[in-house]
Amino acid sequence: MGLLQEFKEFAVKGNVIDLAVGVIIGGAFGKIVSSFVNDVVMPPIGLLVGGVDFKDLNLVLKDATTNETGEAIAAVTLNYGMFIQNVVDFTIIAFVIFMAIKGINKMNKKKEEAPAPPPPPPAPTPSEKLLEEIRDLLKK
Repeated sequence: MGLLQEFKEFAVKGNVIDLAVGVIIGGAFGKIVSSFVNDVVMPPIGLLVGGVDFKDLNLVLKDATTNETGEAIAAVTLNYGMFIQNVVDFTIIAFVIFMAIKGINKMNKKKEEAPAPPPPPPAPTPSEKLLEEIRDLLKK
């Protein structure tokens, strides 16, 4: 029964819920960034490089053929254009996450910088009081 109770506390505390929300938002964010890269960033870059669509860039390793039964065998290609596009996707996502983390850390740092009031000085010990009395008597 202890394991079930421990799992229930883990799931209800918010750890699992926070993780699920993060995964869902991350997936949606990934789609937004992919669309941004595919539809906004890469077309002008392709235009600057001579009207090339990066998705279509590939190196044909083996041409398409048909076998003895007449079935088409697809060409074997190395799709380096898709790789370039995915690298751009990753770079943009990594940069945005970096900026978000940097902003969060900056906000947390401001909270930490608020100085705590200094602790009151400790009360003198009985031996310190006795030494102070002796000092005062010697001064007279």
